[in-house]
Amino acid sequence: MGTGDPKAVFREGQLESIVQLVESKKRLFVVQRTGWGKSIVYFIATALLRERGAGPTLLISPLLALMRNQLLHAERLGIRPATINSSNRDDWRAIEARIRGGTIDLLLVSPERLANDEFVTNVLGPIAHSVGMFVVDEAHCISDWGHDFRPDYRRITRILRFLPPGIPLLATTATANDRVVEDVATQLGSGLTLLRGPLRRDSLRLQNIRLGTQAERLAWLAEQVPSVPGTGIIYTLTVRDAQQVARWLKHRGLDAEAYWGDLDNEARLDLERRLLNNELKAVVATSALGMGFDKRDLGFVIHYQRPGSVIHYYQQVGRAGRAIDEALGILLSGDEDDDIADYFINTAFAAEDDIRSVLGALESSEAGLTLDEIGARINVRRNAVEKVLKNLSVDSPAPVVYEKPRWRRTPNPYVHDGQRIGRITTLRRSEQTRMSEYVMSDGCLMAFLSGELDDVDTVPCGRCAVCAGRPLLPVTISADRVAAASAWLKGRHELITPRRRWPGHALARFGWTSNIRPELQMAEGRVLSVWGDSGWGDLVRSGKQLAHLFDEQLVMATVDLIRRWQPAPAPAWITFVPSRRVSDLVRNFAERVGEALDLPVVDCISVRPGTPPQKMMLNSAQQALNAAETFMVRPDLVRNAPVLILDDIVDSGWTLTVIAARLREAGAGVVIPFALSYAGGQ
Repeated sequence: MGTGDPKAVFREGQLESIVQLVESKKRLFVVQRTGWGKSIVYFIATALLRERGAGPTLLISPLLALMRNQLLHAERLGIRPATINSSNRDDWRAIEARIRGGTIDLLLVSPERLANDEFVTNVLGPIAHSVGMFVVDEAHCISDWGHDFRPDYRRITRILRFLPPGIPLLATTATANDRVVEDVATQLGSGLTLLRGPLRRDSLRLQNIRLGTQAERLAWLAEQVPSVPGTGIIYTLTVRDAQQVARWLKHRGLDAEAYWGDLDNEARLDLERRLLNNELKAVVATSALGMGFDKRDLGFVIHYQRPGSVIHYYQQVGRAGRAIDEALGILLSGDEDDDIADYFINTAFAAEDDIRSVLGALESSEAGLTLDEIGARINVRRNAVEKVLKNLSVDSPAPVVYEKPRWRRTPNPYVHDGQRIGRITTLRRSEQTRMSEYVMSDGCLMAFLSGELDDVDTVPCGRCAVCAGRPLLPVTISADRVAAASAWLKGRHELITPRRRWPGHALARFGWTSNIRPELQMAEGRVLSVWGDSGWGDLVRSGKQLAHLFDEQLVMATVDLIRRWQPAPAPAWITFVPSRRVSDLVRNFAERVGEALDLPVVDCISVRPGTPPQKMMLNSAQQALNAAETFMVRPDLVRNAPVLILDDIVDSGWTLTVIAARLREAGAGVVIPFALSYAGGQ
């Protein structure tokens, strides 16, 4: 096999690792910096073991982007790789046949694939006795002390029991401090040899810039990104921000696109290819574009917000400067950073009450329950239910089991480990604090990162903004550009997409099941802002929480948006969703909008006393049911004409969906929804 580069030489530690795997059948844990070449170790070791008659290497890899990169790299080296994952279902049978036929050298699978009984039975079972080497890439995911714990990585320890004794094992990562190293070693068992190199990146030039508002950061990006050398990645903490930043940069004439985990697979592939080929100036991405994306000449990584931990930050900024002498790592931070970090910390573990509720629901049904059926029985968020089931299913022994399409309670007891959760939550808080300290650090930034990774080399880098004694990029922005960004934010709006189906049988007693009949559906609507953003969102929040009156600017912005939108058919009257806490809040707003649009306002919706607030309902079944039990429509006041229905906040959309159905049943024309702000999850 060859690398295609006649001048290629081994980096320090690579050849030693290969020899220990091939000659001594060692169990290795390799901790080396991003770009060191960990994949070369297991590719060459695989080729040598196959030449000696060993079976295929089984490689556990956490992300599709990483798998795609590894497949291409392996093929260039003459290794015959294959993967079985959610994006290539049509190829599974052919790949399984090739595995059984011995024509696959390297099989890549995600840890989630290990939970698939069909895969374990039909693929892993027949080759388990002949696996030549077992590789766990991004092994820090095994540890719940790490920055990117993946519950399904816990299944790896069970899989190891089924593999031949004495086969070489390789675990690799670039982001593990001493605590994570110790935990991973414990999980993978005795006899693990640690090979650890320096983690600092000499090519990176780091700088931190504090810009509180989104408008300031958008303005800064518009001013600086065009002149930054090369192509790069701009990281955001949320999908919504990735989309918004990409839209802004495109608006300013830059070739930028958004990338996130649930983006269509073909679209993700295309964006990766375009970035690799320098066809984009920047990809604005969540952490989904992280581990394994290998563009060796990436010129910059910019963070739009502050990540929750130094190690997470290092993992992302380390995408840049792998094979070039100099690359920029710029960390912007803003007012919303702590709120987002708090959200992720608070939702990292399912609450004990949620776990008990899920188990209780399953115990009430011997046949098991689907996710929708669980949601109809308990008031727990769907993503929280999924998290509960995922974590319980990887326990050993597991108190729940998935028998498609239902989850079933097993006889195995559940013991809540509150102490462990408390320890990890405390750690996450301390990591958040350390990240804040990094932002404000007056010492070498690379040395700070290296110290957090327990690196052996923490001397000043001489290249960061602190060491240089001057900014690498300007920290100021023109007032005109900030004003332009603010105006752009205020000109944006969100869509209200009509729901098409009722949540299972939750509303059966109202005669609503299955699909929502077209004549009961609301039309597509509009939302003026995102709750708390730098456009109109801050003004909505202050009006609702402080002034208890929406500013006249919001009235005029609403009128302007509706006039630009020109919904068809045009509304002939207005109604509104009454506020529970401040009775006249939305009424007053609707009356002022109605006066400006010269439309009559009809108070035909009321709240049934004693029902719980909608914000307390946590999943679709509970939200829809509560809305149906809470909001009433007076048919005698309803007009047989298109109606604009106003609300202050929209989240799940079930309140508007239920009220629209009630209005249509009472004889209203097309129902056109509008809300001041969207307050959905992160």
